[in-house]
Amino acid sequence: MTNLNPTSQSGKKVSGPGRPRNFDEAAALEQALLVFWKNGFEATSLDDLTKAMGLSRSSFYAAFGSKQALFLRALEHYSENGLQNLKDVAGSAAGNPIDAMMQALSNPEGGKQGCMLVNCITELAPHDEEVAAIGRRHLEKIEEIFARVLNPGNPETVRDKARAYSSLAIGTLALRKAGYPADRIAETLKQAREILPA
Repeated sequence: MTNLNPTSQSGKKVSGPGRPRNFDEAAALEQALLVFWKNGFEATSLDDLTKAMGLSRSSFYAAFGSKQALFLRALEHYSENGLQNLKDVAGSAAGNPIDAMMQALSNPEGGKQGCMLVNCITELAPHDEEVAAIGRRHLEKIEEIFARVLNPGNPETVRDKARAYSSLAIGTLALRKAGYPADRIAETLKQAREILPA
């Protein structure tokens, strides 16, 4: 969705074994995200995660409980950061914020990796209700951000149009994963913008 490249906000180093609460949790979640994003949930092992996060198994279990629990926390973390980035784009865009938001969501230069949440929605949500719920909340909040830009005084009156904008932008992520070049994705966004004038 938004161009999210997880990095530690505090710059703190994740601590080593034996002290599960004495580490930068946000940085650990970001490292876990990168592993899940690269490998997918099923193919990610506990060893992959503990190595990337700088934790022993005992520290991992004490802090996060299980691979599934960590995965859900990492998705929530990704969602929160992505939504904040989109709000920042909406608030700082010069010219047309809708165009800027659609570009941020589609991220044409982002390559084949796609969006972590969209990947999870398509691959895991059909048989994992917790992942599906996180995905629904994320998409609804994206629609809300679009709606508030389209009609700040009464965003609910334009919720359907907001959903159309966000759906068109998110849909281009499939083009990215299929290997479409960035210029073709940009042209797709341009055509979408013409179909749905603000």
